[in-house]
Amino acid sequence: MDKLKQIEKLRDKALAELKRVDSLEAAAAWRSAYLGRKGALTQLLRGLGRVPATERPRLGQLGNELKVDLEEAYAEILPNLKQAALRRSLEMERVDVTLPGRPLGPGRLHLSTQILREIYAIFAQMGFQVEETPEVELDEYNFTLLNIPPYHPARDMWSSFYTTDNRVLLRTHTSPGQIRVMRRYAPEPIRVMLPGKCYRYEQVTARSEIQFHQVEGLAVGRQISMADLKGVLIEFARQMFGEETRVRFRASHFPFTEPSAEMDIECFLCGGQGCRVCKHTGWLEILGSGMVHPQVLTNGGYDPQIFSGFAFGMGPERIAMLKYRIDDIRYFFISDLRFLEQF
Repeated sequence: MDKLKQIEKLRDKALAELKRVDSLEAAAAWRSAYLGRKGALTQLLRGLGRVPATERPRLGQLGNELKVDLEEAYAEILPNLKQAALRRSLEMERVDVTLPGRPLGPGRLHLSTQILREIYAIFAQMGFQVEETPEVELDEYNFTLLNIPPYHPARDMWSSFYTTDNRVLLRTHTSPGQIRVMRRYAPEPIRVMLPGKCYRYEQVTARSEIQFHQVEGLAVGRQISMADLKGVLIEFARQMFGEETRVRFRASHFPFTEPSAEMDIECFLCGGQGCRVCKHTGWLEILGSGMVHPQVLTNGGYDPQIFSGFAFGMGPERIAMLKYRIDDIRYFFISDLRFLEQF
């Protein structure tokens, strides 16, 4: 009956050691040593397969009884150990309520807001004022009054979010604000900035989002020319990207401007030599622009025989990506502090 003596010896040893346990850590170590998968009792019970078959039932019963006894003994001391651990924790981690509170750090402006305010400040020096227009827009203002009637193929340039009413949508650009502002001030000359969020049903990638900011600029008056547009945009580029910034204008097409142009700046990362960011062209596109189409002026309440104007539109996130070498537009909208706290 060697196994019987081993069971009795194990009982005495385990209970004796349990009486000396004085912490939760020591209790966990004791449980692992005796009741764990590789514990002494587990190993002893596994060895019962080698004893004679006539003795096996009796020894198995005694082993199971010992396991129950040890688990009950362990459970009995556990509450007292937890209370002792709590007392020690309270004594060591006491809070001095007389100490002053820890001040919270001030919040910061989002990078998009910083760039928007920088754009406002530059154009404010040239007499432009900020006007706000609706994000939920009528199809008439978003397209038709901008010289994009329902049958026009240019509508395919924008994947729009319509409501259940097909006359109402989330604006796809800030250009419908041109009509609203012109109708508000006509026939007075105007110089305004129209910032806001825009929405397009597009695949989200490193370069495109379903929501983004846009800033529209509009100037209407007598004898405004393409030279005025170029002068304003060149001055903006120099203040935003540096005095030595070189720019170029490329002919383009927008239904609501004629003539139309896109403006590029010389890549400030490679100095115009060509790199991955500028796709090895040496130039970076930053905005679209043009002279306001006569039909749009008419829809806004101005006589195109007397008045002329220019308009331009840019994406603040795109400008920030170029200026700070950010390679993924999704960073602007995921609220990741690791990104936001850099600015």
